[in-house]
Amino acid sequence: MTDNAPADPPPAASPQSSGPGPATGAPYDAVVLAGGGARRLGGADKPGVQVGGRALLDRVLAACADAAITVVVADPRATARPVRWAREEPAGGGPVAALDAGLRLTTAEYAVVLSADLPFLGADTVHRLLAALRDGDADGAMLTDDDGRDQPLVAAYRTASLRDALADLATEHGGLTGLPLRRLTGALRLTRLTDPLASFDCDTWEDIAHARARIREHGHVLNEWITAVKNELGIELDVDTRVLLDAARDVAHGVARPAAPLTTFLIGYAAAQGKGDPESVAEASAKVADLANRWEAEHSGGGSAPDAG
Repeated sequence: MTDNAPADPPPAASPQSSGPGPATGAPYDAVVLAGGGARRLGGADKPGVQVGGRALLDRVLAACADAAITVVVADPRATARPVRWAREEPAGGGPVAALDAGLRLTTAEYAVVLSADLPFLGADTVHRLLAALRDGDADGAMLTDDDGRDQPLVAAYRTASLRDALADLATEHGGLTGLPLRRLTGALRLTRLTDPLASFDCDTWEDIAHARARIREHGHVLNEWITAVKNELGIELDVDTRVLLDAARDVAHGVARPAAPLTTFLIGYAAAQGKGDPESVAEASAKVADLANRWEAEHSGGGSAPDAG
């Protein structure tokens, strides 16, 4: 078990949380399976394939960023945040063996199990799975895809139930190598949730092309771009983008178009000089928007007479 070394140049990475996120209700650990052969991609490095300028693996790691422990079952690589690494023995022994290897490094009552090829998975879906598991008496809660097929690698499980089922399988088959996931999930009581977008996985180059096209659609591209920029710059601040866009619009309309991007840079700089929180950004944006409106009124003849004061 080792923590990954940062990339060169090092990507900005936030430390792993030691407690629950706001919607999970209890600490959980995450196990991400990223060591498959990607045969349908011609053996390409699927976890490293980029969608929207971010590696598929990093997109999944962002969705479970509030896990107390995150274990990636694969050979170590640079990632956007620190994780722990595990590997099934022998390597390439299949998803059940990989899950068992990752689960050995977890300690929380709940374990979120994910594949590394889910471009549209978000923290809200992870929390939804955990809530369904916590509020019921099932062994796990998993997503189904748009055809109703189970997706056991987009799921939350009770760790004890998962360990018991893995131990029973190992005893029955003399090991876990090569066993299909349905052998494992068939022994568990499961709650199923529907989320076709979050369960969409990239098995082929056609799937990757679809994912890349979707994030560039009008309704998604802004959030995707802002998330990618924050990830690239190591910024964790959640800002109401409407506030910044409104300020930029007022500046572009009331002053000059080239002033808009420079002004938003100054807003960010001013916020960083203060507390550096969303409230600081909102306050600076409001001041700039008011200044832009005053500027426009002054230069468009908003007053009937010069100020004699």
